Amino acid sequence: MESVILKLKKTKIAIVTSIPFFLVTNLKQQIKYLHSTGMDITLISSEGPQLSQLELGDRLNHIVVGIEREPAPIRDLVALFHLVTIFRKHRFKIVHSTTPKAGLLAAIAGKISGIKIRLHTFTGQRWVTMRGMSKQIVKNSDAIVATLNTRCYADSKSQMEFLISEKVISANKISVLGKGSLAGVDTKHFRRDCIDNNQKELLRNSLGLETNSVVLIFIGRITRDKGIVELLEAFGVLRDQGIAVELILVGPMESGEDEAVQKAIEPRGGLHMLGYRDDPESYMAISDILCLPSYREGFGTVVIEAAAMGMPTLGTHIPGLVDAVVDGETGLLVPHANSHELKKGLSRLVQDQNLRARLGEAARLRCLREYDTNIVNALLVADYTRLIKNKR
Repeated sequence: MESVILKLKKTKIAIVTSIPFFLVTNLKQQIKYLHSTGMDITLISSEGPQLSQLELGDRLNHIVVGIEREPAPIRDLVALFHLVTIFRKHRFKIVHSTTPKAGLLAAIAGKISGIKIRLHTFTGQRWVTMRGMSKQIVKNSDAIVATLNTRCYADSKSQMEFLISEKVISANKISVLGKGSLAGVDTKHFRRDCIDNNQKELLRNSLGLETNSVVLIFIGRITRDKGIVELLEAFGVLRDQGIAVELILVGPMESGEDEAVQKAIEPRGGLHMLGYRDDPESYMAISDILCLPSYREGFGTVVIEAAAMGMPTLGTHIPGLVDAVVDGETGLLVPHANSHELKKGLSRLVQDQNLRARLGEAARLRCLREYDTNIVNALLVADYTRLIKNKR
């Protein structure tokens, strides 16, 4: 590994994503690892409060480019021009993008600018839950990303197979690093004893959690596509049945959500809406079950973060999550958009402490064996080295 790192010293790389939230929550450990190899790294994203959490310095800087998540033709053209200017100025050896809009703009700008190694990681497809012309436009955008980049990754085997089957990308142009995930998990940070028992008690008291309740936790964007309506419906049924269960929601509320989502999140007993938190591990430490009933998902980084802490996941049987959760071994999977089946799965886990313990321990051991951030990112660095060698 040392010889690999020496070959990468002073290599200039750009990491492009739409929002700084993604850099902080999903790529932080990967950025640190790449920086440790001696690479000169430039992070590119739109503006956002999370930028203050980036530890910038020598060989690691950030450039703001106004990349919108939603279609915005004029602003998208401005962002594209800005990216071309940046790419031509810095002459990066590698441009690596994540998130859909950043992927599209970086792929076009990289091709125009003559960047030899253009990479993108697919982490879930928005168009899966869309319909009509909008779906085709967004799907075609992913196909453009696949065509213009020199190489692509998927964060799980099932995501890769789905993209190939949908003819978004050819099989010889996409791969999965190791067992998957975007950047692995920092198992030294996400661990069972990340906070001590006194801190756990204080946190439980601050939320008003009942002493003997089983605590469910959801971490992510509060949006229909994350299955939030079905989760709250199932949770409400359990509460109505007199089962001692509480639900913590950690994550930002998506703007423009429909009436069903707005109604579902109305205050009720046992529901704790916390918004965005920069210490999700603290809330995982006082929880028993991670809930991720998404309609679409990438690998699901939060799943292996919870796994590292010995917590099972109740997820949905969709591409991405079928890799992150081994059904019946590290968690349970149910059909998506089905509150009845979700309630059955929740009820089973909530009322069987031994099952939770068995699944959680298996999840922890699997995470340590396959998804530690050092394992995943060493594979990425090795692939970077191979790609650079082949382009000489």
